[in-house]
Amino acid sequence: MSIIEQRRTEIRAAENTYRIVVATRTDVDRAEPTPRVMITLEAGGPGGEPVAEGSLDLDVAVANTVAELVTDSLLSAAGAARGPRRRSADRPAQQGRPWSEEMDAELETRWIAGESVTQIAAYFERTPGGIRARLPRVGCDPENPGCYLPVPPSRRTDPDGGEPS
Repeated sequence: MSIIEQRRTEIRAAENTYRIVVATRTDVDRAEPTPRVMITLEAGGPGGEPVAEGSLDLDVAVANTVAELVTDSLLSAAGAARGPRRRSADRPAQQGRPWSEEMDAELETRWIAGESVTQIAAYFERTPGGIRARLPRVGCDPENPGCYLPVPPSRRTDPDGGEPS
């Protein structure tokens, strides 16, 4: 026995009529039921002549990936560019954006004051990994909260081998 759910859509755009049927099927009689998605597309021009037709039969697990690939490929073939992709809901708002000198100074101040990576990440709307990666760039030691990075021996000016005062 198969369980099938089906959605039919008909849309008129310009002179063409598009019909798409999306059906999901799970064959529950099998030892390992595999959910499938079947997509059928038909489009007719103003005189009923076919302008598009085709079908896909996919494993549900790959449907999102195939949708992205088909979208990108069709837009590319038509010479259209895809707009910017939406940010995922759980991605911090500032992730991947450039840092300013003021932000670097604030990052250094907060780290030296003893704030945790999590608190700083929330303040800057970035990931904890992004904060840990940025700390050495402002001279802070990401492994030791509240501490600066040690001065490397090649940059020390004190003849006794210590850090400059």
